[in-house]
Amino acid sequence: MNKKKVLPIEDRIPKLKQERKKRANRRLILYLSILFLLISIIVYLQSPLSHIRTIQINASSFILDEEIIESSGISEGMNIWRVRKSELEDKLIEDFSIIESVTVNRKLPWTIEIDIEEYDRVGYLEDEYYYPLLGNGEILDQLGQDRYHGDAPLLTGFTEDEYLHRMANELEKLPGSVFNLISEIHWNPTDKNKNKILLYMSDGYIVDSTIRNFGDNFVIYPSVVSQLDSEDKGVIHLGAGAYFESENEDPDEQTDEEEDGESP
Repeated sequence: MNKKKVLPIEDRIPKLKQERKKRANRRLILYLSILFLLISIIVYLQSPLSHIRTIQINASSFILDEEIIESSGISEGMNIWRVRKSELEDKLIEDFSIIESVTVNRKLPWTIEIDIEEYDRVGYLEDEYYYPLLGNGEILDQLGQDRYHGDAPLLTGFTEDEYLHRMANELEKLPGSVFNLISEIHWNPTDKNKNKILLYMSDGYIVDSTIRNFGDNFVIYPSVVSQLDSEDKGVIHLGAGAYFESENEDPDEQTDEEEDGESP
């Protein structure tokens, strides 16, 4: 019968001391590392290394970077940790109505990055100059142009802000492939239907439509046009339903109720 060899306690003590020493050394290294990290953080926070040196503005096309920086209250030399990101984001949206969303980030050691998403330009209004119209209905009076470049639809006849804002909101919903087909939009209200609009398309068609649910209804336009003979021009009536009226037909045969069926 084999018997296990029992080591005397005197032989085991050096190994136990060695293991304890290793554990103590590892613990000491951990504590020293934490202490060094804390000291480094304190030194960084108290030194010029934590002062803002760069303010980076991304994706701002309608607002000058200087205007954004002035509104933010941020300046070079300010401690980067004094910047309250959520408060700054809310302030910029409040100060500039053309801003849809803002994201503020710290890029250590000394850069503040402000990413701005503005409302899309959905058209132009003509009044001596051509003024950009944004998707929230905001008109950029300070950015009037003396020429119309055709990079967004020209809106005419909109004498009531309510319907202009509705139109802008609906245009914002359109995919680019459909939006780019629109050349002009004329507000064409009647006593029975103030939502009526007439659109002139870049492919030569005219569309009789409505502001109400325009963004949802108008996406089928390419599909409607694909079923028509390219030589046969006329008016496409596009609202809750869709039908084509050739130039050879009398447009007065259709009533407002049949075209749209809406009330103001």
